[in-house]
Amino acid sequence: MASNATLLCIHREPAELIVLRENGYELVTAANGCDGLKLLMSRPVDAIVLEYHLGLLDGAVVAAEIKKVRPQLPIVMVADHLELPDGALKSVDALVTKSDGAHFLWAAVHFVLNAKPAQREEGTQRAQTPANPRRTGGFGGKIRF
Repeated sequence: MASNATLLCIHREPAELIVLRENGYELVTAANGCDGLKLLMSRPVDAIVLEYHLGLLDGAVVAAEIKKVRPQLPIVMVADHLELPDGALKSVDALVTKSDGAHFLWAAVHFVLNAKPAQREEGTQRAQTPANPRRTGGFGGKIRF
């Protein structure tokens, strides 16, 4: 799945995600977790772009709720930095830090949309031991872009 996919972007500043729209994705946006979960229930989406620091309901809680309803729906987490609490990335498929830049966000979204669920799991397993530590981070083997 390339462009023309619909992304639910749960982010305090959706304007920071303009690179996704510029690359052909349709964006449905919510500024907080509660609104994002309501949108998820009201319309079909192909993937989620989820900011970790959302305020009252952090991204880890929102991701866990999404996976309860749609376990195969890929989630790309966007965080300010890699220092997140243990278990914060348990329900996400990829992590991008804001300092990585917009092109890394696009690459992560492209990857999760084009990988079949089994391939995402294989990628997670391979990501635990590659030569490039930048791609793994210290968060249990999730794909790190």
